[in-house]
Amino acid sequence: MHTKTLTELKAGLAAGDFSSRELTEHFLARIKQYDGELNSFVTVTEEQALAQADAADATLATNRASSSVSGLLTGLPIAHKDIFCAEGVRTSCGSKMLDNFIAPYTATVVEKMAAEGAVMLGKTNMDEFAMGSSNETSYYGPVKNPWDLERVPGGSSGGAAACLGARLAPAATGTDTGGSIRQPAALNNITGLKPTYGRVSRWGMIAFASSLDQAGPMAQSAEDCALMLQAMAGHDHRDSTSLNEKVGDYLGALKDDIRGLTIGIPEEFFPDTLDGAIADNSRDAIRELEKLGAKVVSVSLPSIKLSVPAYYVIAPAEASANLSRFDGVRFGHRCDDPQDLEDLYKRSRSEGFGDEVKRRILVGAYALSAGYYDAYYRRAQQVRRLIRDDFARAFEKVDVLMGPTAPETAFKLGAKKDDPVSMYMADVFTIGVNLAGLPALSMPTGFINGLPTGTQIIGNYFREGQILNVAHKYQQATDWHKQAPAFGGAQ
Repeated sequence: MHTKTLTELKAGLAAGDFSSRELTEHFLARIKQYDGELNSFVTVTEEQALAQADAADATLATNRASSSVSGLLTGLPIAHKDIFCAEGVRTSCGSKMLDNFIAPYTATVVEKMAAEGAVMLGKTNMDEFAMGSSNETSYYGPVKNPWDLERVPGGSSGGAAACLGARLAPAATGTDTGGSIRQPAALNNITGLKPTYGRVSRWGMIAFASSLDQAGPMAQSAEDCALMLQAMAGHDHRDSTSLNEKVGDYLGALKDDIRGLTIGIPEEFFPDTLDGAIADNSRDAIRELEKLGAKVVSVSLPSIKLSVPAYYVIAPAEASANLSRFDGVRFGHRCDDPQDLEDLYKRSRSEGFGDEVKRRILVGAYALSAGYYDAYYRRAQQVRRLIRDDFARAFEKVDVLMGPTAPETAFKLGAKKDDPVSMYMADVFTIGVNLAGLPALSMPTGFINGLPTGTQIIGNYFREGQILNVAHKYQQATDWHKQAPAFGGAQ
């Protein structure tokens, strides 16, 4: 069963080929057997999952008898990144600071998927507070890449990507602040979608950088991601950044013809310094779409080269404000025997946060300080507007943009631990999308020395249906997304 896509499992449940309980027990058994080595889960909610599966089976039986339609995800097991609150379940955000935090409410994303009948297998490991590109900053230890256990899975949604790559779950939720869905998707040979900013509610999702964070689906195929997005998307009055825009028919859009579609190739996504094999894999994917009737033109995004420095001013600035709430007083880690209030604050935060989180808090606080606000934060926001304008001009000429998702395949664990700037550059092709608030998808497009690579498709605002359609057409013509690692008998 673990070799099937989410869509195939949905069809099997509807036909009565297997029950949700059988399906859920199968994936729980795989997690028990293989995740000790992979470390992709922080919490496994076995009892809750089996109860939800039994309820789903009852619903499916009733609906089969009455010819009624079940929820979009009824009986399907999924995993949630441990950044989404789920009432009564530990929500750690990969940090010692929240190791003892039991969420008193449920995030909108989790709530929506449960309402459609999804079964929650558990919460996946992640870089601490979503700050990282390798899933090595987690308090619970690094996640390993199922294609090579000596390599990273990417981050910050590395736990979700690794468990999907190893087929320990058929689908998962992730979050993308600067590439944290797309980059690990590329490194684990899965499909991951970052929707338009505001398309999916952020309520109940622990904040890193509020103007950049966006929840999205991760699965084997674009078709699976369309199914998940159909359940996740929509306006939420509890989230002030949620946009009141009509939810598209993402599943229906998969049938659209891409003949005549114009693909823009940003020259900045193929610099001379890019690994030739990475570039070739992406160009091969684009050529495959040309065979299906798409047109290709060259475009330029001249300000995109400034996206990394702009991001690493804006994101830490917002993080420094968001993480100020974790002070050892109301919830989260508290130091032992504080001498006074100042000591409580200092030691609780010093003990509760890891090095990368501390680094970004310090950078952000500095950028927002009275003497440097205009020189750094304001200027970074101005650069952000230039990047957004570049994308807008490009979309006057093209329907979608394409290029590599990441500049390299999965690197060795610890290889960039002492070089944070090198680690930040892992997101060089993804960050601009977040600064502009655009939707983008990463899909598998080949291998280099046995390691997966991905190509991203960037769309205009609210054009998730179009980029899912392009990816789906590519995946109908190729089988890269069907390849699985030897680890855990995932093949």
